Amino acid sequence: MRIEDTDPARHAGIEYPMEVGAPVFAPIKVTEEKDKAVNVARQNAKLEYDRIMEQAEVLMKQAKALQARLDATEMVHSAKFSFNPIHGKIYHLYYDSRNGVNVLIQNGPREWSCGIPEGWTYSMAVKKLGDSTWAVIEEDALTV
Repeated sequence: MRIEDTDPARHAGIEYPMEVGAPVFAPIKVTEEKDKAVNVARQNAKLEYDRIMEQAEVLMKQAKALQARLDATEMVHSAKFSFNPIHGKIYHLYYDSRNGVNVLIQNGPREWSCGIPEGWTYSMAVKKLGDSTWAVIEEDALTV
């Protein structure tokens, strides 16, 4: 290419200035720019991935809590009881080894005047929720 060539389209494809007053520039190293772009993309993708994983952990905790409620609900509905449970009240589940069934009653393990009946084993405290499912109540919550 000759210096006298004045076609601007041809000047754009050349790696060096073609005129005396043209700004000085260095050619861009494409591989370095690609590496930088890939690194930035990886960093942003990792942040997004971490955020999604945090959300997934929250959803997994919610799913496990729901599954625990469903398990407790099935245990209570398979248990023997002769009263109408009230929403929001805490009840206690015992296993009667003589009859091989679960029994739902209102007395907790520390509320018996003569002690827990022979052959009964305390299983858990449960609470009937507004959606008719049952939630397991932790022992720490019973002392409050």
